[in-house]
Amino acid sequence: MANKEIANKVKMNAGVDVSHCYQCGKCTAGCVQAQEMDYPPSFIMRLLQTGTEENYEKVLKSRSIWVCLNCENCYQRCPQSIDIPSVMDALRCESLKKGMTHKDAKKIIAFHRSFLSQVKNTGRLWEVGMEAEYKMRTMDLFQDVDKVPAMLSKGKLHILPEKMAGKADVKKIFDQTVNKK
Repeated sequence: MANKEIANKVKMNAGVDVSHCYQCGKCTAGCVQAQEMDYPPSFIMRLLQTGTEENYEKVLKSRSIWVCLNCENCYQRCPQSIDIPSVMDALRCESLKKGMTHKDAKKIIAFHRSFLSQVKNTGRLWEVGMEAEYKMRTMDLFQDVDKVPAMLSKGKLHILPEKMAGKADVKKIFDQTVNKK
């Protein structure tokens, strides 16, 4: 992929023109996860700007795109109003599509899929179902199990999902969205 192809791909998938970034570093300075990243947000933008396939793959394989919280601190601080969270979302999708996910992303992806599965099937988040599905995906069955009794006694967890009108409509939206990709 040539320089313009990568920039166009990011623009098409995220709706963001990475060439507008002039490397001021305000996104990185405000990023609460920058210390956890292998490449901070400003460097991700720079790697994308180079337009080389090697740097694009480096970004897709990075830990950074997976630990981004999409908190939008970077977006709020950016003098160019570059929507880095949208870029990160598009990069995660591309990373999954190409099978280039970072090894540390396994639990993040499991959580994401468990969350979406519960919303799709119950129409809203059902924490117990999501947690059970997450535990099965990661096989980390006993993490935080000691907190369950207190959460149940305080009414923070519901054993059964709440009934919701329009559950079928939510499932239909998911099915239409997934089929378009």
